[in-house]
Amino acid sequence: MAGENDKWEFYTDKKGEHRWRRTASNGNIVGSATEGYTKKSGALANAKRHGYEGNPQGLGGKDTWEFYADKGRAHRWRRTATNKEVVGSSSEGYSSKAACVENAKRNGYTG
Repeated sequence: MAGENDKWEFYTDKKGEHRWRRTASNGNIVGSATEGYTKKSGALANAKRHGYEGNPQGLGGKDTWEFYADKGRAHRWRRTATNKEVVGSSSEGYSSKAACVENAKRNGYTG
């Protein structure tokens, strides 16, 4: 299964906010927090929504997913919660939609 050997890192950014990032075994960042959280628990909940610890609570089950091409024609995804807040997005653009969808699946997309 893609992502089973990914490394999850939790850290505090320059503003003192809590964030996470997910790194594949090849060193590529395949997921990260789209915003900083004042409490570590907020960053942890967002990471779980994106697959950390297998998302045992099913967080984000009603989120909507958007797939689009950016200005440079790279494929990207965006995840929006029911309160209309963006809670995830691709950390890079992909040359094919299929690769973009695979990254989204790694981050919780069940499509």
